[in-house]
Amino acid sequence: MLRRLLIGLVLGLVVGGLVAAGLVAGLGVATFSSAGGALLAYVVAAVTGVLTGLVAGKPIWSSGAKVEAGLKALFGALVGAGLMFALRKWAGSWTISLPAIGANGPTAIADLPAASLPLLAAALGSFFEIDNTGGSEGDGKGGSDKARRRVATGDGRPAKARAEGAAEADADNEAELLATRAKR
Repeated sequence: MLRRLLIGLVLGLVVGGLVAAGLVAGLGVATFSSAGGALLAYVVAAVTGVLTGLVAGKPIWSSGAKVEAGLKALFGALVGAGLMFALRKWAGSWTISLPAIGANGPTAIADLPAASLPLLAAALGSFFEIDNTGGSEGDGKGGSDKARRRVATGDGRPAKARAEGAAEADADNEAELLATRAKR
């Protein structure tokens, strides 16, 4: 489970970092403190949640994962925007200075895409990975012991003994059948 948690954290950091890099380097948006910045922060957080939901846990390209990934993407959008709200509302006193990206002086973490997006994507990614920890029976990844147990008869004999018993029973039935035909 710890391994899945670390995978989720790394996936989330990568997704959030890529979205933040696209926003900062590609579009030149160093902070969300400008006019309309709060709306942009929520929209970008929702997009980051969608992308994290598509790749973390059971990714969309896995077989049979289309519906699950779609639901995680929807949930990721809602929780991503909710986490951005929580950062903006209650983490306003957490400041960081990132002059390398164009932030002038100490700025709240929620106003810096380079800090807030990887943070919320890492939280979502770890949640989605931990949610995907349990395996189904027979997949070899944490299924029940019944999936790994050898086939046994109802009386506890192994399958080989059952097969030998079935062969003996078939031979007895064949002998009775031959004896019945000979009497006719």
